[in-house]
Amino acid sequence: MNNLKIIFMGTPEFAVPSLEILVENKFNVVAVVTAPDKPQGRGQKLTASPVKELAVKYKIPVLQPSNLKSTEFVEELKSYEANLQIVVAFRMLPEIVWAMPALGTFNLHASLLPQYRGAAPINWAIINGEKETGVTTFFLKHEIDTGSIIFQEKEKIHNDDDAGRLYERLMHKGASLVLKTAKAIEEGDYPSLPQKVATETKHAPKLFKETCEIKWNRPSEQILNFVRGLSPYPSAWTTLNGKVSKIFLVQTTVDSRQSTVNPGKIDTDNKTFLRVKTHDGWISILEFQPEGKKRMRVEEFFRGNKI
Repeated sequence: MNNLKIIFMGTPEFAVPSLEILVENKFNVVAVVTAPDKPQGRGQKLTASPVKELAVKYKIPVLQPSNLKSTEFVEELKSYEANLQIVVAFRMLPEIVWAMPALGTFNLHASLLPQYRGAAPINWAIINGEKETGVTTFFLKHEIDTGSIIFQEKEKIHNDDDAGRLYERLMHKGASLVLKTAKAIEEGDYPSLPQKVATETKHAPKLFKETCEIKWNRPSEQILNFVRGLSPYPSAWTTLNGKVSKIFLVQTTVDSRQSTVNPGKIDTDNKTFLRVKTHDGWISILEFQPEGKKRMRVEEFFRGNKI
């Protein structure tokens, strides 16, 4: 071991197990590149990224460039003389950075590429009702998420999965795949297969607030998947009592007696249930977060509020 000199690039919690597994398996991570500290909370205290916190714990040098193309950063990166770079949940890299190491730069992506290229693959796989997804390691090249595939691992999507549960499983499955990929590259025995683009390629674009509004005129199954795919973050939302409510947990219900009711119509006893008419049935809201309040069960909300 130790033929590799690795620079690891990542920022959020999703990247932490990947860095940890490399260090615990005695790989030589010579530096970590992560986002600059950000002000957070009421006091706007500068807070380090989860990846930086782990790097500091392991006494690994940390680089936090605001500009990935700056001469100062590029020269500092070169000074570590790394022959492999590993990217997990980081920004888009300029070619001067990803083309630097002799053995290349590989990325971990939370889908089975070429499906679900983009910023939010976990969310979109559930939103679209997929039964399977996975993780992919691939070499970076010019076009985002298009480089040659090294390894893939599949992961089943269960009916009760939301984005949070699937995120947790893919985070750890991805870390194991990063380790497998690093070992294979070190041994010089690894596949590098060009992506075959399917006739129907599904994308995973970044999610914005307007993307996350529930459209009640859609079929119940679509709305159910939509809420699951956005829970707990960034969360689906709708307007109740003239205020925005984040919706976290719903279930479909059938009531043929009210098939003539228009989509979006609210039905509640203001005690135990709250449901909304869809294109082909009803969706019961079980857990939500009314504007200005904490996340709660519907029954809890009704103890002091009405709709």
